[in-house]
Amino acid sequence: MPVQRVDPTRIVVVGAGMVAQRLVEALHQREQDRRLQVTVIGDEPRHPYDRVALTSYFTGRDPEQLRLGDAGLWDEPTVLLRKGVRVVQVDREAQEVELGNGERVAYDQLVLATGSVAAVPPVRGADLRGCFVYRTIDDVADLRGYVEQLRTRRAAIRGVVVGGGLLGLEAAGALRALDVESTVVEFAPRLMPMQVDEGGGEQLRRLVEELGVRVRTGTATEEVRGAREGRVTGMRFADGEGIDADVVIFATGVRPRDELARAAGLAIGERGGVVVDSSCRTEDPSIHAIGEVACIDGVVWGLVAPGYAMAEVVADRLLGGSATFPGADSSTKLKLLEVDVASFGDAHATEPGCLEVVYADPVAGTYQKLVVSDDARVLRGGVLVGDTAGYPSLRAMLGRRLDEDPSAYIAPQGRGGAKSLDLADDAPVCSCNNVTAGTIRAAVSDGGCQSLGDVKRRTRAGTSCGSCLPLVKKLVETEQQKAGVTVSKELCEHFRMSRAQLFDAVRVTGTTTFSEIISRHGRGRGCDLCKPVVASILASLGNGHILDGEQGALQDTNDHMLANLQKDGTYSVVPRIPGGEITPEGLIAIGEIARDFDLYTKITGGQRIDLLGATIDQLPLIWRRLVDAGFESGHAYGKSLRTVKSCVGAAWCRYGVQDSTGLAIRLELRYRGLRSPHKLKLGVSGCARECAEARSKDVGLIATEDGWNVYVGGNGGFTPRHAQLFAESLSEEEVVRTIDRFFMYYIRTADRLQRTAAWLDDVEGGLDHVKDVVLRDSLGLAADLDAAMERHVADYGDEWSEVLADPERLSRFTTFVNDGSATDHSQVYVVERGQRRPASAHERVGTHAAELFDAARRPVLVAGPELQVRS
Repeated sequence: MPVQRVDPTRIVVVGAGMVAQRLVEALHQREQDRRLQVTVIGDEPRHPYDRVALTSYFTGRDPEQLRLGDAGLWDEPTVLLRKGVRVVQVDREAQEVELGNGERVAYDQLVLATGSVAAVPPVRGADLRGCFVYRTIDDVADLRGYVEQLRTRRAAIRGVVVGGGLLGLEAAGALRALDVESTVVEFAPRLMPMQVDEGGGEQLRRLVEELGVRVRTGTATEEVRGAREGRVTGMRFADGEGIDADVVIFATGVRPRDELARAAGLAIGERGGVVVDSSCRTEDPSIHAIGEVACIDGVVWGLVAPGYAMAEVVADRLLGGSATFPGADSSTKLKLLEVDVASFGDAHATEPGCLEVVYADPVAGTYQKLVVSDDARVLRGGVLVGDTAGYPSLRAMLGRRLDEDPSAYIAPQGRGGAKSLDLADDAPVCSCNNVTAGTIRAAVSDGGCQSLGDVKRRTRAGTSCGSCLPLVKKLVETEQQKAGVTVSKELCEHFRMSRAQLFDAVRVTGTTTFSEIISRHGRGRGCDLCKPVVASILASLGNGHILDGEQGALQDTNDHMLANLQKDGTYSVVPRIPGGEITPEGLIAIGEIARDFDLYTKITGGQRIDLLGATIDQLPLIWRRLVDAGFESGHAYGKSLRTVKSCVGAAWCRYGVQDSTGLAIRLELRYRGLRSPHKLKLGVSGCARECAEARSKDVGLIATEDGWNVYVGGNGGFTPRHAQLFAESLSEEEVVRTIDRFFMYYIRTADRLQRTAAWLDDVEGGLDHVKDVVLRDSLGLAADLDAAMERHVADYGDEWSEVLADPERLSRFTTFVNDGSATDHSQVYVVERGQRRPASAHERVGTHAAELFDAARRPVLVAGPELQVRS
């Protein structure tokens, strides 16, 4: 009997924004049979992107780096993304959508995810040249282009943002990033009137004005004035006053893009939006609506978290489930114009029987308010301005009983969040992804997650805005302890302290040998875990050559040989090529060395040349040739600085605005040999086109016309991470000082083998804390960190050259004196693309012994006062 063919269900999603992306991800993850054919149609000419992070476009971030999710999603055969295409009509009877080019696309289920558009108030002159909205990448690109054009004619540019809410302060941040004199005009009596109360608004205003942004509240805009040529010259307000302006941004809210639904005869809410039920379905059973276009229970939600929740509901329904919209969490935590602001729950105390507990410190720039029940036992809401460290824990306790006096949670001694982590399982922890405390606990206790990273991958908690990460981390550690898993920072059984604690102990006591260190701070004889860590600590503290004295016995295989061990038992040699810049003579020298020693050569991703296939006894011979040609160790074998990748920058590139190559060379020469908990990589891009891929590095620099933007915590490897913005518009000297302190603080406080990305996740206070330490010297460590880096720079010596100059060190690099039999003759080599490489398992089968590499022809080390080559 023939198998009946089952056609896939055709799902068409109109709109390609953040919520549409979440819907497609949810469908793809849940539906294993791949019987859904999903077509996403978006009118923007790009993949779904992070609209919340638009302001980063002005700080050197390439628009492509705003892309959401795994790019491979759109390569799936059952998923089709059609970009730059507009849907002009929905034919409900035929179950088709019509595109702008006349094409018709059939659907079995249609999902409207068209979002919203910026609302422009009925102000005279709002259509003049120089007026903008702040909604899409195209909007911000047009704004930037207009400002840059104005700058060619005048030095000072004046900008006005109409609207002092979330979007308005984001827009003011964009103008500030463009070095535009900015004024925010808000009709309400305070900034962010929907999120903060009068006290919070006043503190927010002070903080914003301290940053050089003027604020006018209680002000209605009546007209945008313009010159004869139709461009903006100023504004006039309802009270008769006015100001001069060159650029105006309207950030006065949004309205749902519900025109398709209106034309199709679907029900529309009183204030716009497609009416849907708790399953996000419209009155037409084959049409759903999600995100900012959906009107659910009479409300249109303009936040991403409710949109994500709707996407999950519709994904479940399309796969036969019964999920319903769980309600929306309107809590927000944002960093606007470098000011932290958060609100949650009944922030304005509108419910009957509320008490407000307030702590304000104008000198410190903080305002914190909790709204509680009339018996002061149940948390109902809150407002935090200037200090939002307690937000994740407090929001999770919303609607629940407090363990102690509410003031203890916001007074100085209670900063850092709610005291108790005994949250109910249904307590929301990550509102962006609708993850509860119970889900996180289950991921640890039942799901086998052993780290914060595991939990993030399993549950998505903390993967969107990231504000909940401190709470997620504490929940993970608490659950591990409950499950009997010892959450220990001990380095190993020989040291009952973490790497950071051991680093400080060694630094303070001045001990310089492993014997002294384990005798004073540990016990036993050490192991393969603690010995390399101690070796790294001593090297970071400038304790001489890593092969001297006891240190030589502490190193792992690669550090012990100052080269990388390969699968065939040979080693690779990687000379340093600062910034990727190399002379023709240098290239020729490396080529001749590779030819003479029959080494496999490959250009690495870090702009260096890898020479593979050297035996132990050949290493000093190769180093001698490289050192004589002006090269030094690239430390490819060490947990230390590897490379500083760069583009050609302003010297050659027509887009370059700064000398990226020159700065890359300076940085690589400064940090070469710097030993750390893990390898370090930097990137320096001469413009926002980001050709050096700086945001995938531990420290990345992107040039702007005003200086350098610094990004930190980017890593490749098994868990790639984009770096996060750390500082903006720094001079070259400020860049060096910032990286000096960032590296030294990381080296002192990170765990064993912890990359900078994981360290930023784990360090108490996260990125904001590290910013305070590095940029504002909050711990008073700046002078000490600066001095430590200066000692490193002053004490640097090339490890290869120092071995070559010392017969005792040199004696390590022999197998048998005057014996060329170091090569493993069981290893088979093949020639591929003109170079020798180790054969694979199937290539070795049947290979004749004559095809083996002839070790006797290779140069060998001859004992004596000088290095010689004998063939």
